[in-house]
Amino acid sequence: MDLRDLIRDVVDFPEKGVVFKDITPLLQSPEGLRQAIDRMQEGLEDLEFDLIVGPESRGFLFGMPIAYNLNKGFIPVRKPEKLPYKTISQDYDLEYGSSTIELHIDAIKPGQKVVIVDDLLATGGTTRAMIDLIEKMGGEVVKIEYLVELEFLNGIDLFKEYNVSSLIKY
Repeated sequence: MDLRDLIRDVVDFPEKGVVFKDITPLLQSPEGLRQAIDRMQEGLEDLEFDLIVGPESRGFLFGMPIAYNLNKGFIPVRKPEKLPYKTISQDYDLEYGSSTIELHIDAIKPGQKVVIVDDLLATGGTTRAMIDLIEKMGGEVVKIEYLVELEFLNGIDLFKEYNVSSLIKY
């Protein structure tokens, strides 16, 4: 199965001139979803790491089952005021403006090896912010795993010194 066939283009979303890569059809396909998770997971099976970090909301969709399957902890990265305990935050720029992400202050301990899992690499702002938070907490990012990468936006340039892989590239 070609996973590209399960990703639809939505023209002019979220704003005019943008072609949004919608993964909803992939999520609706039992075979497509299983293949996406299995293939992302394969890239981590021989890697030594402690935790998977995933941003809301679609990073949760792929990071959580992979963490479960590999018997690793999962750390949610959320928007401000969504986490119930004390947090550390990072501001960043994204395709359509700016935002902030947060982690619990005790989510990552110094020396822990971390994998970031997300659905899409676009301009790279969210990932760069996650890397900065993880490293401020003393964690080490050992891999970044994406379902889709929009290569033409050059987002990887913000962190090309890291081990990055993407299943589907546009």
